Amino acid sequence: MRFIMEHCDIAKNGEAILRDISWNYGEREHWLVTGPNGAGKSVFAAALAGKFEIVPRDTGKFTTLEGTAALVSFETAADLIEEERRRDDSDFVEGGVDPGRTPRKLILETLPSADSGSYPAGDALDRHPAVSLFGIEPILDRGLKYLSTGEIRRTLLAAALAARPSLLILDEPYEGLDAASRARLLEFLSTNLADTRLVLVMDRPEGVPTSVTRVLELENRKIAFEGPFEEYRARCEKKYASANGDVSRETDIEALLRGATDLADATVPPAARSDCEVLVEMRDVTVEWSDRKVLDGLSWTLRRGEHWLIRGPNGSGKTTFLELITGDNPQVYRNDVRLFGKRRGSGETIWEIKEKLGIVSYRLHTEYRALGEYSLETVLLSGLHDSIGLYQQCGEEERLLAVQWLALAGFSGKERVPFRELSYGEQRAVLIARAAIKGPAILILDEPCHGLDAAHRTHVLSLLEAIAARGTTTLLHVTHDPTEVLPCEKNVLELRPGEKPMYRVVSVS
Repeated sequence: MRFIMEHCDIAKNGEAILRDISWNYGEREHWLVTGPNGAGKSVFAAALAGKFEIVPRDTGKFTTLEGTAALVSFETAADLIEEERRRDDSDFVEGGVDPGRTPRKLILETLPSADSGSYPAGDALDRHPAVSLFGIEPILDRGLKYLSTGEIRRTLLAAALAARPSLLILDEPYEGLDAASRARLLEFLSTNLADTRLVLVMDRPEGVPTSVTRVLELENRKIAFEGPFEEYRARCEKKYASANGDVSRETDIEALLRGATDLADATVPPAARSDCEVLVEMRDVTVEWSDRKVLDGLSWTLRRGEHWLIRGPNGSGKTTFLELITGDNPQVYRNDVRLFGKRRGSGETIWEIKEKLGIVSYRLHTEYRALGEYSLETVLLSGLHDSIGLYQQCGEEERLLAVQWLALAGFSGKERVPFRELSYGEQRAVLIARAAIKGPAILILDEPCHGLDAAHRTHVLSLLEAIAARGTTTLLHVTHDPTEVLPCEKNVLELRPGEKPMYRVVSVS
């Protein structure tokens, strides 16, 4: 049966988001849906999964596929964690900790009835092909809300494949995955889709499985191209070959950043800076959950002006490591962790720590998605006061600073636009500007380029390199993508779970 969408609007709560869309999904086809941030890719994908309304116009029609659809996206991951937080019964359980659902329970909920009998109460799920494919056996019984970004993504992918859907919709599936997981997923999608149709949403055609035969490209929330994959690739090569490099944009970044930095020096309280030569010091740090050591005997020092890349496979402790610095992990008080010359737990408040930090993380993004009514200006201004949302009056100089940083992020003139109206990637670019606006002593970047298209990614990486070059902010950067490593990152902390020692420090020439 064909999926037919002719002259249809895609809407939420009766308001059209994509208009007059026509698209046919033929037999034995697998599709790539692509386009820049804000083009409507994720809305289109969510509509196929039943998350948005598909409304035929007067002359339109819509016929759905038979069977089930499974969607894996940034939004579904954020919704899952938000649901776990709402379900949290820690106040009512013995010991005050409610781990919530586990990957084992989540996958058991998604199994088709024909398979559930083979895994009674979740037993033997360790041997399920989807679980093995993504290597999540060690985390099957850990609470979902305690998983890293990559572990959550692998869990959702395993659950989607275990459900054996008729239509598998993967929105930026490689983001957050380590190299080994990306390779396994690519191989699977290239060779194991006999009974499942695939819609793959990606901003770049790199890493597209060989099974993909057709492409739908969206621009400005309209269809810009629909046709064979090979024709689309030839079209891209021609477009890139004829494009001239935009060198003026880099000059704009440097000029805009210089002006924003000067204004921040006059506007932001000096407490955001630090004169300490040693910004962070960890001595023999160990963090463990449920008898599992996430970090083991880690000793590490961050000095002012030394920009670091933090890398390691999914679940190796990268996010835990950063949370010891940001104050989001209570085990910091059981360890010898020193920030800005003071040992944590020696009387400093969390606000005294956070005022010197700028943070971009999946956790922060999830918090702001739940408060999406805030304007972009408000989101930027909240970065000056280390709050989720804004709870005080701001002066004209602060507002001017927010305007300048929105321009640096590529959102000039959009101060009043609600955060919720941006795509996931556009939201991430705004949150990077929020983290950097006050010129913090340390800028913590946990997978900052998640969801960014090629143009936004290039722009953001250039901006971060320019920030590092200013000399007042030190970068801590986590990424799985080697193309996102910045030239200024001459030091690497590599986490190596299961080895002794479990980390290695590398200097890059």
